[in-house]
Amino acid sequence: MSLTSSPKLIKGGLIVMAPGGGAVRNIIALQINAEQLQMSYSVQGVGGDGGGERAQPFRLKGPASETIKLEAEIDATDQLEFPNENPVVTASGIAPQLAVLEALINPSVDELLNVAAQAAGGTLEILPPEAPLVLFVWGKNRVAPVRVSDISITEEAFDPALNPIRAKVSLGLRVMTTDDLGFTHRGGTIFLSYLRNREALARSAGRASLSALGLTSLP
Repeated sequence: MSLTSSPKLIKGGLIVMAPGGGAVRNIIALQINAEQLQMSYSVQGVGGDGGGERAQPFRLKGPASETIKLEAEIDATDQLEFPNENPVVTASGIAPQLAVLEALINPSVDELLNVAAQAAGGTLEILPPEAPLVLFVWGKNRVAPVRVSDISITEEAFDPALNPIRAKVSLGLRVMTTDDLGFTHRGGTIFLSYLRNREALARSAGRASLSALGLTSLP
């Protein structure tokens, strides 16, 4: 038995749940973790943006709007070295993995046909299909409900049958808050847990002294 001090590598990824936060439909683990995450935040202040409401700069009317961007790589090279152990990759390359990502932003064929049938039957009000609840997972302290806002795929290499075997994927995610989902929706409760974890991390950060800023007292 050999011992190692190397920590177990945890994968980032997405959990796809049924609409409304039902059963888990799929779990997507990144083959190679992204080297960086880009987070952007837009503050939801009260007034002062051209409306009739007087600006109240220290009041927040809701959680900040947060977007996450990341790039991931999918590569089938290692699996293709052992074709008998990886028949799906041998037959289709990484096309199935790419199709899973594409399914996050497309209604299913059955859902589209159901809408068409309702329209043909004279239904006056047709509700669009509801997308699944997607959770972005980046370690145990960062599990957030998100909407996939954009996907960009660059296929970089192909097998003899033109199946993609290497690709770079860019994902744009918008964190869904209680403003979007409410407080009783499963995604809303997951967002509150996400925000609570961030608050706990902030409390553990410690505090610098005034002297570190070159001050002995406040003006």
